[in-house]
Amino acid sequence: MSLNETPSGERVHIAFFGKRNAGKSSLINAIAGQSLSIVSPVKGTTTDPVYKAMELLPAGPVMLVDTPGLDDEGELGMARVAKARQILQKTDLAILVIDAAIGKSAEDEALLDDIRSRGLPWLTVYNKADLAPMTSLGENEIAVSAENGQNIPALKERIAQLASGEVSDKRLVADLVSPLDLVVLVVPIDAAAPKGRLILPQQQTIRDLLEAGAITTVVRDSELAKTLECLHGQVKLVITDSQAFRQVSGIVPDEVLLTSFSILFARYKGDLAGLVRGAKALDQLRQGDKVLISEGCTHHRQCGDIGTEKLPRWLRQHAGCEPQFVFSSGREFPDHLSDFKLIIHCGGCMLNEREMQRRLRQAAAAGVPMTNYGISIAYMQGILERSLRPFPALHDLLS
Repeated sequence: MSLNETPSGERVHIAFFGKRNAGKSSLINAIAGQSLSIVSPVKGTTTDPVYKAMELLPAGPVMLVDTPGLDDEGELGMARVAKARQILQKTDLAILVIDAAIGKSAEDEALLDDIRSRGLPWLTVYNKADLAPMTSLGENEIAVSAENGQNIPALKERIAQLASGEVSDKRLVADLVSPLDLVVLVVPIDAAAPKGRLILPQQQTIRDLLEAGAITTVVRDSELAKTLECLHGQVKLVITDSQAFRQVSGIVPDEVLLTSFSILFARYKGDLAGLVRGAKALDQLRQGDKVLISEGCTHHRQCGDIGTEKLPRWLRQHAGCEPQFVFSSGREFPDHLSDFKLIIHCGGCMLNEREMQRRLRQAAAAGVPMTNYGISIAYMQGILERSLRPFPALHDLLS
């Protein structure tokens, strides 16, 4: 991932739903102007969600998602339908594709009800209008032909207009600094660090600081003390990898603001106040309590992995007992959470905001406290109050 690429979690997710052979894949290909999805007259050609990043002006960077047919059959077909419906959890804009010659079905109506209940913007697209012209259309409907391009430009314009309304104006860190403020980013390089690149939260933070006009310095924890000495007390903010929180806190003068990448993401995509409250459950863990540690991405687990090694070790030390740890990653997040005493989630840099918010709501509905990596580490190491100073509105949460 380079600095000039928009991460998938920052893109508006536009998902195409519909029955088999309604023309979802053909429509995506027509919108993108290239063959992204396999097209075939055989029903059920799309068996798994297909993702394609592209630019769609004036919305900007978007993610198009092709899904399996809603009317698939058999045991395997039902699994595909379930996968398609799961995509709704991260969908920012839903496109229902209907074969114009067949019309709207019970499955289509049921999906529309689901879409409306979630408060999602949506558009119904009648495809194959060259074979069955449409004469009466509602406000949220349009007739097109992916085969001959009929109304495809108009469809792209309507999608772009709807998607523009879903573009977030939130800032990751830029609203915490002023132009020419000195900001130091602490990036440990250990066995678990990826070779030859920075991880996504670090990249996104650097980019946001650049746009804010801040002066940014990136150092390892081993060079932090010397760096602060060279900068002669002019540093406004230090942002550290959560794993180095204790060491960094001991080096950074108390008058300098300090937080972590993970805490910034808790504010950016989640609910920082709620996640801070969730950290208090760390004091109530007992022997055998189930703790879910969840990451929004999938990666090769190496020695010293924070999610599967460091966090469990720190939790054992803090709780003085042996909880039962359950791990999830990527798009997988348990449907049933009531058995868990606590959920600790990563910052969610690979998830879009809607999916992160959905997980928070799911935990709240199950009555399970939820926090994240950086908040839990700072809490266990006794420096959470300090790490929240950049956010004055949260000052009273720990009292």
